[in-house]
Amino acid sequence: MNTETEIKLRVSAETLQQLPDHPLLRGRLQGEWQTVELLNQYFDTADGQLAAARVALRLRRDGDAIIQTLKTRGNSVAGLSERNEWDWHLQQPQLDLSLLTDDCWPAALAGLDLSLLQPLFTTDFRRVRGELRWEREGEPVCVEAALDSGRVLAGEAVEDICELELELREGPAEAVLELALALAADVPLMPCDISKAERGYRLLQADSYQLRLPAVDWQATAVVDEVVEGLGWQLLGNSQRLAEQYRHLGQWRLFRELTGQLADLRALFGVFDLGLPRSSAQPFTGPLDALLAQLRPLVLSGWADDEHGRAARDAAPALFAELLAQPAWGQLFVGLALWLRTRGWTQGRPPRGNKVGNLELPRWLLAACAREVHELQVPHANDDDVRVAECVDQMPRLGRLHLLLGNLRHRLEVPEADRLFGELNKLQALLEQLPQVDAESRPLLLAALRKQGTRVRRLDAWRVLNS
Repeated sequence: MNTETEIKLRVSAETLQQLPDHPLLRGRLQGEWQTVELLNQYFDTADGQLAAARVALRLRRDGDAIIQTLKTRGNSVAGLSERNEWDWHLQQPQLDLSLLTDDCWPAALAGLDLSLLQPLFTTDFRRVRGELRWEREGEPVCVEAALDSGRVLAGEAVEDICELELELREGPAEAVLELALALAADVPLMPCDISKAERGYRLLQADSYQLRLPAVDWQATAVVDEVVEGLGWQLLGNSQRLAEQYRHLGQWRLFRELTGQLADLRALFGVFDLGLPRSSAQPFTGPLDALLAQLRPLVLSGWADDEHGRAARDAAPALFAELLAQPAWGQLFVGLALWLRTRGWTQGRPPRGNKVGNLELPRWLLAACAREVHELQVPHANDDDVRVAECVDQMPRLGRLHLLLGNLRHRLEVPEADRLFGELNKLQALLEQLPQVDAESRPLLLAALRKQGTRVRRLDAWRVLNS
């Protein structure tokens, strides 16, 4: 059994052709690039019991070799995946079920009748692979670079394969991310949180691909640094999965959800005070702001069921394709993955920041929410139109509260935390409409904002946090 650590990066066909001659890869290449044709058949039960247990079982023909492979449950965030893998070399191109013993077969599938396994889809592709070697801080690193082009075929459904895989053979996992980030300096790369097997299942059932990572079950003893790390990985993973599915399906709701996840990711850098220093956040806040500045106007306009709304929704795919064609996308999201992997916010942090980082979640959360609520300007029933309209400036603060309450409110020791989250969301939605509304509808929206502000002010949670 091996632990597979690799990063998948979606690239264009043109980029894939150019990568073998990229100076960074060519300079670390041992020997020459080798080209092979890999033919892969995946197996599962008709009702997808292996997929439900996050297990992949395949037969691969690699030249004259026939290899049976089992991959079990793992993690995949921002393209970087880590999972257990077993390989067996066979004499015949058919499954050897006797190899699927308790040593490798998941307990969740212990009762499965293996005779029910059947071929479901294929992933056939041409792989150009090479061994890369270099030293990192005096430690040897070996990575297999694989440039894959081909297709996934499930019945009549087809999806192209065009990606770069960097699989760690020796050295720390950070080395793979560092290599990917260095490539992203001048190569458009999209971290790809979907395996070839998951693509096959997605062709069979479009909604089989999980768009969100499991929510973290925060314990009362968790400290701020654990929250930064856990929330960071979750938001990064969710955003990249939504990006992958939007690229595949082009559904408007996915574009909206992606924008929301990126907004929460941006808010992450503003809620931890000294625990996450501005100097550590700076490489990411600017690019996230620039990205949201392009996505948010379409989301806001796209709510309207009129010509302008349809135009915004129709413009989204082209904008998204344009973003993926630029190196900035890979630079941002691979960089974030490396930052989280190395706990970059803790490096060079002042003593007061270390103190914040070690605070337990309930104590820190109460103070963080109280600080945001105390400073939040909420419309009052007696406010004039100008003052109500000025509440639009509160959107960043509402975004930070959305992040805190949306993910951590079950650890917030105040009454009606759920109601506070819901009512603040309604207030935020109304404020988002204000810059878009026409003059005729503006008075009605301002009146709705006054009423919503009154509802928020009457909540027990609001009063406790303001006390």
